[in-house]
Amino acid sequence: MNRDIIQNLRKDYSAASLSENDVVKNPINQFENWLKQALEAEVNEPNAMTLATATTDGRPSARIVLLKDVGQDGFVFYTNYLSRKGKELAKNPLATLLFFWPEMERQVRIEGTVEKLSREVSERYFNSRPKASQIGAVISPQSQEIENRLVFEKKWEELEALYADKPVPKPAHWGGYIVKPRLIEFWQGRRSRLHDRILFKKADKANWKIVRLAP
Repeated sequence: MNRDIIQNLRKDYSAASLSENDVVKNPINQFENWLKQALEAEVNEPNAMTLATATTDGRPSARIVLLKDVGQDGFVFYTNYLSRKGKELAKNPLATLLFFWPEMERQVRIEGTVEKLSREVSERYFNSRPKASQIGAVISPQSQEIENRLVFEKKWEELEALYADKPVPKPAHWGGYIVKPRLIEFWQGRRSRLHDRILFKKADKANWKIVRLAP
């Protein structure tokens, strides 16, 4: 590829602005407002978020996961506990989330601590999933090497038949996490790269400090 093409890729943002006076004083409520606007704007997969984790010696990894709940306590997603991210979170329970809504020229970045959800909460969500997704969670040794796809598909067909007329139990290796934020940054694209960046920093259990960051 011609490197000049990549170097010259540019977009000037002009959809909206963001000031300290615009934001709700509670960042979770502000996030919910933006998420609602993304849904109304029919943004493609507005609940898709990059989840970044790291090993104890600082080697980072990132992937896209889906937000499944949000509240004053934090941001919830579900996954395989034995996956790479699960193993990293077990030893280093810190994470960053990033939402990018290009149609609205917005990003939200969240940093926080991570905790497992209770088995009861994870089971309740697991039981709400389509059966095909439940079976996939049971058979997938996520992030591990497998011989080939055919072995995987054969196992899926076996369990599809086994659970054709009965519920699929949640596997012990699968469940939810909650990211409890200590920093939440709202980014609004602006012209000439002079973007608006409003950062909420956790001051104490109930209060947040609001500051503006340079673009």
